[in-house]
Amino acid sequence: MYAVIDAGGKQARVQVGEQLDVELLSAGPGDEVSFVPKLVVDGDHIVTERDPLEASSVKGRVIGLAKGPKIVGFTYKAKARGRRRYGHRQWYTTVEITAIDFPGAGRDSAAPQVAADFEDEPTAVVED
Repeated sequence: MYAVIDAGGKQARVQVGEQLDVELLSAGPGDEVSFVPKLVVDGDHIVTERDPLEASSVKGRVIGLAKGPKIVGFTYKAKARGRRRYGHRQWYTTVEITAIDFPGAGRDSAAPQVAADFEDEPTAVVED
């Protein structure tokens, strides 16, 4: 089972036990955080409907902080001897995914039953 979550304006595919870096959160190390999934895949079932997803959650535990790669910038003003070099490193929160709580996990009732109602009926051929 995996889920796609929205964290800090970016989406990430997560599974239980995975660690990922998300945009800086106000939670400290050891705190529990929760995300609302955008998509849940449980075996053969793919759930994208809003109502089942609002009832589910992806829970994680904050491991700590991490720094991203260093970005080096340079500005230059022609004919004025204006040069400036600067750098930036973004802080991220490292989160370990502990659980994906989905109410319909492992049940066939969570799967949409669109084609199952019409399997036994013969298809009609319309001729012009």
